[in-house]
Amino acid sequence: MSNKQFLLGKFWDPDKLLEALGQLQKDEVPVYDVYSPFPIHGIEPLLNIKRTRLTVASFIYGAMGLMTALLLMGLVFGVIWPMNIGGKPSLAWPDFVPISFELTVLFAAHGMVLTFLVVGQYWPGKKAVLMDDRQTDDVFVVAIDKTRITDEQAIRSVFEANGAYEITEKEV
Repeated sequence: MSNKQFLLGKFWDPDKLLEALGQLQKDEVPVYDVYSPFPIHGIEPLLNIKRTRLTVASFIYGAMGLMTALLLMGLVFGVIWPMNIGGKPSLAWPDFVPISFELTVLFAAHGMVLTFLVVGQYWPGKKAVLMDDRQTDDVFVVAIDKTRITDEQAIRSVFEANGAYEITEKEV
């Protein structure tokens, strides 16, 4: 695996970070990623992050759970083992609502957890990559891949002009 070189701009203030990102976007500098101890409102357009399609996956998992519940209960109570309980019909659909709801939620929840783990490439034993030890505490870090930039000094000056307290390089 080849190592990557990153130029890191570290900020104390998320507003200063957003100003720096706006300037970098205006200068068409490709930002690798931003690391923050908490979500920052309004950062998605500055990083060109598109709306997630996880809601579609969740709907599909829920629909699979609903179909599984209805099919299973229909087969069991209507075909495989029909029972006459108090004269009620074997396929009393209102009775299926609670189980259908539960399986819809179960499939959607478990499917989303698995999807999150696969999409995020989280697996047992994966080593976490930290650009800065304090990025999960109180520091905001902008990482720029050095192989994709042409004018490093211009980026450093953007960081300095927007209040970066430290500009470093890191090999990951």
